[in-house]
Formats: sequence, structure tokens, C-alpha cells
Amino acid sequence: MNKQATSNGAAAADAAAVAADIEAQRRYRLAAKSSDPQTMYQAAAWSVHNKLVDAFDKTQEYWKEKDPKHVYYLSAEFLMGRTLTNAVHNLGLEGEYAEALKNLGADMETVRSQELDAALGNGGLGRLAACFLDSMATLDLPGWGYGIRYRYGMFKQAVKDGLQVELPDYWLDAGNPWEIRRPETQFKVGFYGSLDGDKWTPSEEVVAEAYDVPIPGYKTKTCSTLRLWDALPSSELDLAAFNAGDYVKAVELKRKADEITAVLYPNDATEEGKELRLKQQFFFVSASLQDTIARYLEKHSDLSGLAEKATFQMNDTHPTIAVAELMRLLIDVHGMDSNAAWGVTTKALAYTNHTVMPEALEKWPVRVIGKLLPRHMQLIEQINTQWLASIKDHVSAKVAKEQAAKKAEAAAAAVKVAAAAASAAEGKEAAAEEAKAGEEVEEVDLVAEALKAYSIVQENQWNKDEMLVNMAYLAVVGSFAVNGVAAIHSEIIKTDIFPHFVELFPQRFQNKTNGVTLRRWLAYCNPELSALITEALGTDAWVKDATLLAKLKPFAENAEFRKRWRAVKQAKKAELAAHIKDVTGYEVSTNSMFDIHVKRIHEYKRQFMNALSIIHRYSEIKAMSPEERKKVVPRVCVFGGKAASAYYMAKKIVALVLSIAETINNDKEVGDLLKVVFLPNYNVTEAELIIPAAELSQHISTAGTEASGTSNMKFALNGSFIIGTLDGANIEIGENTGFENLFIFGIKAEEINRLREERKDFKDYDPRFIAALDLIKSGAFGRPDYFDDLVASISDMNRGNDWFLLANDFASYMDAQAEVDALYSDQEEWTRRSIIYTASNGFFSSDRTIDQYAREIWNVQPCAQP
Repeated sequence: MNKQATSNGAAAADAAAVAADIEAQRRYRLAAKSSDPQTMYQAAAWSVHNKLVDAFDKTQEYWKEKDPKHVYYLSAEFLMGRTLTNAVHNLGLEGEYAEALKNLGADMETVRSQELDAALGNGGLGRLAACFLDSMATLDLPGWGYGIRYRYGMFKQAVKDGLQVELPDYWLDAGNPWEIRRPETQFKVGFYGSLDGDKWTPSEEVVAEAYDVPIPGYKTKTCSTLRLWDALPSSELDLAAFNAGDYVKAVELKRKADEITAVLYPNDATEEGKELRLKQQFFFVSASLQDTIARYLEKHSDLSGLAEKATFQMNDTHPTIAVAELMRLLIDVHGMDSNAAWGVTTKALAYTNHTVMPEALEKWPVRVIGKLLPRHMQLIEQINTQWLASIKDHVSAKVAKEQAAKKAEAAAAAVKVAAAAASAAEGKEAAAEEAKAGEEVEEVDLVAEALKAYSIVQENQWNKDEMLVNMAYLAVVGSFAVNGVAAIHSEIIKTDIFPHFVELFPQRFQNKTNGVTLRRWLAYCNPELSALITEALGTDAWVKDATLLAKLKPFAENAEFRKRWRAVKQAKKAELAAHIKDVTGYEVSTNSMFDIHVKRIHEYKRQFMNALSIIHRYSEIKAMSPEERKKVVPRVCVFGGKAASAYYMAKKIVALVLSIAETINNDKEVGDLLKVVFLPNYNVTEAELIIPAAELSQHISTAGTEASGTSNMKFALNGSFIIGTLDGANIEIGENTGFENLFIFGIKAEEINRLREERKDFKDYDPRFIAALDLIKSGAFGRPDYFDDLVASISDMNRGNDWFLLANDFASYMDAQAEVDALYSDQEEWTRRSIIYTASNGFFSSDRTIDQYAREIWNVQPCAQP
């Protein structure tokens, strides 16, 4: 048998040996007699699983021996996607497994299609976290991801009667070959209860049990892990209650534990929903911190050195209860005094802010935290008291300086008035009054008022009787580093979100522009383009060293290379067209431009504005003569994304797109000149099919609202043009690609606040904007009453406020769309620039991002096995 070593130390073999292993898994692990595609997927997956376990064990043994500093990435989401293809490629075994399956009468494409996406995330936050784990392993950085093993994901999106419906995502029903249950790794997590001084006695307890998902690096022996926590009851069945006939009480503890890990982002519109969300967050944070401390104590006796061996990166505000929980563990469980514990905590925690949207900057009611986690609320109040005391001198000096400036300004005004009225007695009296007013100070504690802007515990501006804990503020105070995720976003968090903290410790704030893994998002999802790039560059080293993509630029001037580039894009469009037919029944032409808008449905992402532009395009085509229609650039407009179950307006936007699609796609007069598609249940696997086929991608959020975006990077790397605003990473993509190659439109971030204030007086509506809204109101797309408040939200300032400024940006957006049509008509130039996109955006590799985190925040060094 011709065995050899793979690049990351897993046992490898030739195709015959792999086939034998797959057959053994089918026969003995699955005990299956058939060789249907699902069975063959399970058998192949378990075969790969065993190799991952070998690699994982060797990596962990080596790291345990060397004892390097680790990073622990705490995230509520990890949107992993399918694992089989990614794993065999990273292991360097894609050829062997493809041949082995062929020899067994199967094929890799059919087999891999049987895998369900792991429902552990929803959008960019979770996809970014997955990319980061891939890059950490590829760069040999000691690190683990920590999250929750959700049983039903957020939801599976379906369409019924033209509306979004939410269904449970039963992704675990057939088992998960990629996880390793660790029943020996369990930790108790408590809730509710009472305080006696600072001694907390929880009244409810669950057990967190670990499941490991191995994460293989690319062309390295390193195999890291994503550790997910499942919640178990402290007692699964109350037999006494069961025997007494109280069957509900008998399983009450199990039900409460199951709730914690059932669904990602449960609806928090109710008090119970708020408690459950906070419960989830605390559950996985507590288990993760306990786990890390236990592992640290296997080799070290003094927890004062924890920060020298561990950095906890909090991915957005969901894990920021870690500030209070790490303090509790150090003080209450391990006996450290509070000052020492605070010193360790603030050296071990780092925080990434991912949003400027108020609803995503979590603020928990004090009553909710106090009820669910009374000890943590006590610690947060203590942290806040000490924090405010530590900055009081700074704030006092600031207030004094401001008051002195006001007095000087008032005195100067008094002198001016006195001089102007010197000849009149009444003028002198007025001047005296002005001077006196300038000396008066309102009888309030100005320092106490000023300190409120820095306080972690704040009054709810909408309900003066409610106090809130600002979790982002808690994270900033409790961390040694705070970073944004794109250049513009990192500036906004300094100027708009945390300006008071920046004045105190500006060095704490950094930028780490997001990135994506080129393995999944170019090499594996677009193998035809990957092969063309490798052939042109003469190496596949670009998969790990993305800077090599820049060497593609000269090929953009080669007509033959452009022809081959177009052929790849056409093939990917054909694949997507077939998928659209399977899912929706709509037939679309691959001779049309594929115009893609896929992301979470939200008013700030402005899918509504895109829909209005499509309505205008439809109306325009309908009014054309046959000769005029010959000049139209045909388009297939593809939407995808989930609207949160409680997000009323977002669900109406989904319904509007579906209604527009039904009307346009059944209009024979329009034909292939315009098609509209909504693909339900957008996820990683859908993205891997959609992105390589895209020719134009829409990233049109209101400037200053998108932290970064990562889908824009994926589209750019696959040669798709971007139409978008100067927002998030669009700016840096423009800097790398050349803004002349992007279709940029719209107002700038610095104009937003002024324009929002002026929006109610805005009169300069574009006629096309009004006409599109009128068509919706007329019932041209059905449901006029249902869409009434959606229309009013951007057009009737007595009922809405057009907060995301669709009316202001619409004309500029339509101008950019006209530029798109003009350039697409010149396919040689379009293709040349498409190549430039791929060649120019190697900067957006998550390997680069993670290298920066490791060097500039975590101080974690590569630890590669020899």
C-alpha cells in the first residue's frame, strides 16, 4: 500500500486505500447496505473525520508540549458552510477522494451536495468568524473558536403565498460527522438565584458539554478546533414528579436546558426573549472561560499569568459579558482579590466592534441582568463605580476648561454689547445684565452630568425609569484593545460611538480591515477560475499568498486570456441558471447580465431601493418600441437573504421582491430583457454558487452604516463589479482596484446627520422614484394595502422618516446603473476590468487580517509542528 504523509500530518493513502476506508465506514460505522448518495457522503465524511482527528490530536499534543500563548475567539456565530470539500482540499487529498468515490460508483459533486450547511450563524459576522478560524490554522497560530451548538440554527427560510416563512433548520437530524462529542469536558453554568454579600447561589443550573469541530489549515500540519457547547440539564428526568403524574415538571429542567441551544438569536421583543438571549450569551462565555482556565491550570499554578498565555477576542457585543464573568471566576472561584482580577481581565480581553447600528450595540436592562445574573450585575456596578472614580479628575478638568471657555465667550460678548451700546444708558444696563449672566453657573453638578456620558450603566433615553447596561462600553473599559473592521468604520467608532473613551486612551483603538479565506471563496468555490489563475501565474501559491494575484494584471490586456476568463464566467452563470430553474421554476438567459444582491435583509442595506430601480427598468422597457428594446442590456436580478422573524419591514421587502418577480417574469412582452429572482434560504452553499456567477454585485447601504462587509470582497475576488456607496470596505476595494472600476454613487458618511435632520423638508424627489412608488400603491404588483406602510416609510414624512435616505440617493443610484449598462455593452472592456478586480484585491485575504491581529493585538506567535 502506497502510504504517504499529507501536508498536515494526517494519515494519507492512495485512492485505493481511501476507497477501502470509505467502504469500511459504510459497512461498519453506518451499517448500510445501500450506496445511495447520502450514505456515500456519510461514509466519505467519516473517513475524512478520522484523518482530521489524527491531525487535531498531534497539533494539540505539540501545543501542550510547547505551551505557546493562545487566542480564544468568542463568537455567537460561526457560519461554517459545508465541510467535506474544504477539508479534503486543505488536507491535500481532493484528488484521492474524488478518484476513490469514482471507483465506488459515485462522484464527488453529487456526494458533497448531500451535506447540509451547519446552521451555526446567519450573516457576515458568522462567516467572518469561520474565515478567521481557517486562517488561524493555516498560519499555525495556536487558537480555538468558541460558540454554541445550535440545534435549529436561526431558521430555514421558505416562501409561501409570496411571503417569507420561518421553519426550524433540522441540520443535525442525520448526525454530524464533523464533530467530536467530549462528554469528559463539562462545566456547570448557573442562573438566577440570590446574593448574600458577594456570594452568589444560583437557583438554576445547566451543564455545558463540549463538541469539537476540527479546523484543518491549508498546506500545514496544524489542525485547530471550533469548540461548541451544548446545554444539558443537571438532571434529565425528575422521576418522582413523573411517577406522581406531573409529566411537565418531570422534564422541566431538560426543557430549560434545550431552550438555551435551540435557536440562534431568539426573538427578544418579549421579556422572556431578552432573558433567553442573555442566557445564551452567558452560557457559552462562562463555559469557554472555565474551559480555558482549566486548561491553563494543567500547566500553571498562578492565574496572575493568564494573560501571558491567553487572549480572548470578543467578536462583537454578544460575548462581552465575559468582562464580568472572568472577574467572577477569578475572584469567587479562584480566590483572587478584585484589583488583581481586574488587572488580569483587562490584559486578557480584546473587543471587535462590528456595527454602528444602535440595535446591534446591545444594551441590557439592569433588571434583566440583575434577575438572571445577580452577581454579574453587582460586579458591573462595582466596575462602573471604580471606572468613573478613576476618570473623575480628567472629567473635572474637562468641565472646568469648558466652563472657562464659556465664561470667556460670554465676557467677550458682554464687552461687544457694551461697546456697541456705550452711548445709551439702556445699553449699559443691557451690557451689565449680559456680564452678570456670563458669570452665573447653573446650579447642577456639572461633573456628575458629564460623567454620565462615560458610564457603563445609563438611563434609557426612551424610558427614564429604566437603567441599561451598555455592553459595548463594558467591553471598551474591560479590554486592552478595541478594533473596527474597515478604515471608515474604525474612524466612525472613534468619532461617533466611543469619542469619550478615545480621548482617554486613543492607543487602545485600532483598525483591522476584514478579509475572507481565498481557499473557500475562490479556489474551492470557483475551481475553473482557480485553474485559469494558477495556469497564468505558473503556481498555486496564490491560494496562501494572495499578494501573488497582482501578477494577473498584465493578463487583462491579453485578448485570448480575456476570452477564457469570459468562458469561465459563462459556465458559472449556466450553473446558477440551472439552480434558479430547480428552485424557483424561472428560466433565465445566460446572455443577460447577472446582477446580484445577496445579504441579510435590512432597511439600511437598501434592497428596497434596488427593487424600486427594477420597477423603473420594467416600466421603461414596457414603454419602449421594439427597436428601442434591441438596445436594452438584459438583466437577471438575483436577491437572497433572510429577514429576521420579528423584523416587520424587512419581511415586507422580501414580499415586495417576490411580487415584483412574479409580475415581471410572467410578462411575455418583457421576456428575457428583465428577470427577477429571490432565492430562499441564502446560506454559504448558495453563496458558493452565486458569487462565481456574479457580474455585478450590489453593496448599496447608506454611507456610514455598514461596518465593513465581506461579501463585497468575495465578489471582487471572483471578478464581479461593485455598485455601491462609499461605505465599509467598498472604500478600500476602490483604493485597491481603482475607483474608476467601481460604480460609486450616493451621499457621503459625513453628510448623513445633516440630511436626516433636513429629510422632512426634502422636496427634490426624482420622478422615477415617485413613479415606482406609485406603481406599488396602484396594486401593479399586488397587495397594495400590505405594502402601504413600506411605501410610506420613505415617502410620507408624517408616517416615516426615510432614515436610510433612499430618496436622497435614488437619482445618483440610477445614474450609476446607467453607467453599468454602458460598460457592459463593451464586453472586452468589461472583461478587462473584471480581471483587474481579481488581481487587485489580494489584500482582502483573511490571512492578512489574522496576521495583523496576531502581531498587533494578540501577541500570538505561529507554532508549527516540524
